[in-house]
Amino acid sequence: MKRLLAGLTLASLLAAPAFAALAPGAVAPDFTLPAALGGKDFTYDLALALKKGPAVVYFYPKAFTSGCSAEAHEFAENIDNFKALGATVIGVSGDNIKVLEDFSTKDCASKFPVAADPKGEVIAKYDVALGVPGASVMMKMDHPSNRTSFLVGPDGKVIATYSALDASKHVATMLGALKAWREGHKG
Repeated sequence: MKRLLAGLTLASLLAAPAFAALAPGAVAPDFTLPAALGGKDFTYDLALALKKGPAVVYFYPKAFTSGCSAEAHEFAENIDNFKALGATVIGVSGDNIKVLEDFSTKDCASKFPVAADPKGEVIAKYDVALGVPGASVMMKMDHPSNRTSFLVGPDGKVIATYSALDASKHVATMLGALKAWREGHKG
């Protein structure tokens, strides 16, 4: 009975929407991480990316899991829409760089970079650590993150935040927020 109750409690925690700590208007923590694009390693620097315009920084639990793969595919399919609005996209997870080299070519279709945060330092700064370690297969890594997307403006402030383990609305939500922001920043 205790196992059943614990399982139901865990299921409700994972099914409930999560809320990111960084609200619109907060300063997004700057970071530099090893990243991969098209299977090639480089160093991603958020401050440098923001000099070019807004950035979508999206955190996902684990590469090659069903939700994370679906989300990466959707970002890849919509990358031209983000670029047309002057934004870049970076995915961040607790996976190591070797895993992300492969993920960047397969699930990201070499369209946008993914960054490795295996120590969970950036995940902690953004307060998006998944709160139930060891709860499922996707959490067999040391520092899983929640599925949370941030739109960060060129000034380094969070424009919009969306957090939900369900991957299906992250891209549309970030595109909508980007379009609304862009409307207010024409010229």
